[in-house]
Amino acid sequence: MQTRKISVGRRELFCQPGESVLEALLREQVEIAYGCRQGSCQSCIARSLDGAPPVAAQAGLKDVLRHQNHFLTCLCYPERDMAIGIGSPEQRFCHATVTGKQLLNAETLLLTLRTDEALDYYAGQFVNLKRGDGLQRSYSIANNRVHARNLTLHIRRLAGGRFSAWAHDELKVGDSLEVSDPQGLCYYLPSGQPRNLLLIGTGSGLAPLAGIVSEALHHGHAGEIHLYHGSREMDGLYWIDELRGLAAQHANFHYTPCVSRGDAPDGVAGGRANDVAMKQLPDLKGWRVYLCGHPDMVQQSKRQAFLNGAKFDDIYADAFHVASSTLD
Repeated sequence: MQTRKISVGRRELFCQPGESVLEALLREQVEIAYGCRQGSCQSCIARSLDGAPPVAAQAGLKDVLRHQNHFLTCLCYPERDMAIGIGSPEQRFCHATVTGKQLLNAETLLLTLRTDEALDYYAGQFVNLKRGDGLQRSYSIANNRVHARNLTLHIRRLAGGRFSAWAHDELKVGDSLEVSDPQGLCYYLPSGQPRNLLLIGTGSGLAPLAGIVSEALHHGHAGEIHLYHGSREMDGLYWIDELRGLAAQHANFHYTPCVSRGDAPDGVAGGRANDVAMKQLPDLKGWRVYLCGHPDMVQQSKRQAFLNGAKFDDIYADAFHVASSTLD
């Protein structure tokens, strides 16, 4: 073992033989959150900016974090010089033009944008949209990675929502917006394992889930894919025919629309989407679960999925997707 240089922003420090990156950072009084120092609490997470970190330093992290070269500094004994990032990176925006607007239902707008540069995103991530006066909001990407410069977003009109009302009523085809770099950890990654996927969403939470389904099918995902989309009434659902058509084309994709109030028509399940899903799929051992929608649904579904056998590390729910269902 030998001394390794660690670059953190404009600072450079040296990690001594047998010393973890966390120990070196604390010795040099670099501010970083930490707790157990044993990799359990995952407080001291950082990101390698110049290549993959040591495999042992990623123990216990979700695969999407490992894929993005995140690691635990308390477990990292560097094998080379490293440049690392701590905390949230500075947000970067690019220019985009509105190329389409279409109502999916009375309250949900399908907004299509074309960016001046290709974005490196994963199906299920979100971007921040910023208008000319600086007001910005977060929305999920509803398409797969094939469309690197074309983004589709579902914008739900919310009572008192300044951005959503503006997008519905005033934003026009040909207008310009600024789009941030994609963010979020609730996304699909192709793998060699034919794992089954369960996706549960409510309202405009369908957007990232539709992107994940599209990406998985594009990659020829071999496992079963079950999508449950719920609303209180039928008028809150959308893309029913499109998703049924997709299910007819792919034997491993199954789509179940759900309504929790009133009588459900033929082909629609009665009850909350998460309750319907958990009743129909009582054994989720080995499954990967994606949740998006109302915060109460997401929290309840996490517990239900775990009790049905899913590992916590295999349950994905991005905080933005939860917030987007209730805030604007």
